[in-house]
Amino acid sequence: MGPVEKLLSTSAQLYEHLTVIPEGDERDSYIEKIDGLLEKRGQLLEQVMASESVSLEGHQLTPHLIELDQGIQSRLKKVMTVIKTDMKNLQQSKKSEQTYLNPYGNVRVMDGMYYDGKK
Repeated sequence: MGPVEKLLSTSAQLYEHLTVIPEGDERDSYIEKIDGLLEKRGQLLEQVMASESVSLEGHQLTPHLIELDQGIQSRLKKVMTVIKTDMKNLQQSKKSEQTYLNPYGNVRVMDGMYYDGKK
């Protein structure tokens, strides 16, 4: 299997992995696998670009690679949107929990002493 075929295989694995976004504790391993596949794909792409004997220009698999890359990018954007939404909801829930525990925490009142000016 040549480097272009390996790149295509890794891209296809990543594309398939991005089809379903898990919830809860499974998400950490899901993100780690995405990171690993992206790292592997990046190394293969660098290897193909550095190789003088293999070129993506004019290769028969290049259109398929481009199509997969576009699909991967759109699915990664969806994953990022879901993660950002979850992080925003987590921050909001932390804030509302703090407000519930200490309802007067945001009130800035300077308690002072009263001095009577009359003698």
